[in-house]
Amino acid sequence: MPNYVHRDPLVVSNAFMTFAWYGHLKHRSMPIVSVIVVSWLIAFGEYCFQVPANRIGYGHFTGYQLKVIQECITLVVFAVFAYFYLGEPVRWNYVASFLCILGAVGGSPDSPLKVAALA
Repeated sequence: MPNYVHRDPLVVSNAFMTFAWYGHLKHRSMPIVSVIVVSWLIAFGEYCFQVPANRIGYGHFTGYQLKVIQECITLVVFAVFAYFYLGEPVRWNYVASFLCILGAVGGSPDSPLKVAALA
């Protein structure tokens, strides 16, 4: 199974979830109840991609590996979102933190990054 069949829906689902969780920060005057409802509606789109991606990927990857892949994608999606949408600068300590997390993922004996590279 090509990696993109599982990866691409995860990228889309993470984009939805990042907007659901953080998109409202640019609209702080919006009532909190409205924010919650809109966030839940956006999150539904996330589930429409996340659930099938995990179902497709499971078997090729373990449940643990699927979670690690999802978290790595989340970091990348959030970094792009924070920079372009929220207008927040990329600071060296954020980059260092992300690299430490990715290093931990790549260094684990059963790393999904190694499994993906072998596929």
